[in-house]
Amino acid sequence: MKYSERYDSMKTIYIDRKKMKRLVMPTLLFAVMFFAGEGYGIMRHNVIPTSLVFNETSDWGLGFGEEGKQPVGNAGVDELRAYNAYYMGEADSNVIYLTFDCGYENGNTDAILDALKKHNAPATFFVVGHYINTAPDIVKRMVAEGHIVGNHTYHHPDMSAISDMDSFSNELNMTADAYKELTGDDMPHFYRPPQGKYNVTNLRLANELGYKTFFWSLAYADWDQNNQPDAEYAVNKLTERIHPGAVVLLHNTSSTNAEILDELLTRWEQMGYTYASLEELY
Repeated sequence: MKYSERYDSMKTIYIDRKKMKRLVMPTLLFAVMFFAGEGYGIMRHNVIPTSLVFNETSDWGLGFGEEGKQPVGNAGVDELRAYNAYYMGEADSNVIYLTFDCGYENGNTDAILDALKKHNAPATFFVVGHYINTAPDIVKRMVAEGHIVGNHTYHHPDMSAISDMDSFSNELNMTADAYKELTGDDMPHFYRPPQGKYNVTNLRLANELGYKTFFWSLAYADWDQNNQPDAEYAVNKLTERIHPGAVVLLHNTSSTNAEILDELLTRWEQMGYTYASLEELY
């Protein structure tokens, strides 16, 4: 099986309804309702205390309220910060942090880089080991144009199923070694868990290795190249849900993203937003 097929088979589903239902304490007398947000788990405000979810293996999820306001994650900002983990910036700053998950190359990344360059917008590209080995020139371009190349593990496994340091560090070290062999530089210690799966042990292990973990506060269903969203729909969705301090997750494989990014960045600028590197988030 080709890697792209393996990666595609691991489509991101950020809230497993059955798993989340098991987390609800039986003494609670209200119903917990979950609904999907284009493939990303969207959780209603204040349904489950964040600490209840935070102390279990979970999939990263968000609850959106009023348009233009910050969403609520299934772990709190302060809880995450204790492990050098982040998903959103300050509520009083109209700054956007752009991130892209890169599982394989299918010809859309150059257009994405062109749009970022046009708008002088820094981004972080979270790459798997395979990407470094198969798209070295694009990785070099990312670095040359001032973007961060972060660690998305080597094989894109469910890292929440890994609890020992040797196995956990091996996934990150293999990617970091490939990056250093290609560029001659150490890979930035920025990490994004595949599929958004995490638990406290994972956050602790990443922190012990010197990595900062980054989730996101805005995403949409863009990863399936065989089922791409309409361009107008995508722009409207991402414009409606943008908010101060947003960490935006997009996928480099998306032809829709390649098509709309210039327009999208222009729209956000017209709304008063600017772009900053993840280095400025923490």
